[in-house]
Amino acid sequence: MTTVFLENKTTFPKPGEQRKWFWIDAKDIVLGRLASQTAAILMGKHKPTFARSVDCGDFVVITNVDKLKLTGNKLEDKHTFYHTGYPGGAKVTSYKKLYAQRPDRMLQIAVDKMLPRSHHAHRQILRLKMYRGETHPHVVNNPKKITLP
Repeated sequence: MTTVFLENKTTFPKPGEQRKWFWIDAKDIVLGRLASQTAAILMGKHKPTFARSVDCGDFVVITNVDKLKLTGNKLEDKHTFYHTGYPGGAKVTSYKKLYAQRPDRMLQIAVDKMLPRSHHAHRQILRLKMYRGETHPHVVNNPKKITLP
């Protein structure tokens, strides 16, 4: 009886590969669902050549950030926290205030917390482009439209 060994080949993405552009309309989409899908695209998990050691993610353009939905009582109950490093430097901001002033920052915080804490995270979050209106300046890059359920 002859033993047959199957050869497994793992392909790694090249660092110089072209990155694709994706466009998501955030109107009436829940914040967490949008953030998780966006983080997966920024990391490159949708690609068959995904590898954690290589930064292979794509660009994501999100429009209508000011029309995001929050489920439950999160608008009143949830808040963000950071510390400046100085005594008495705790800064707490409610989501209600953040949603009124900077809804793009609210989405950026959610996506940033879903990205892994690696040396790729800073470059991945820089590929996220968010806009309040329906238009964006990245039409030249011909982004592919993604519809989320």
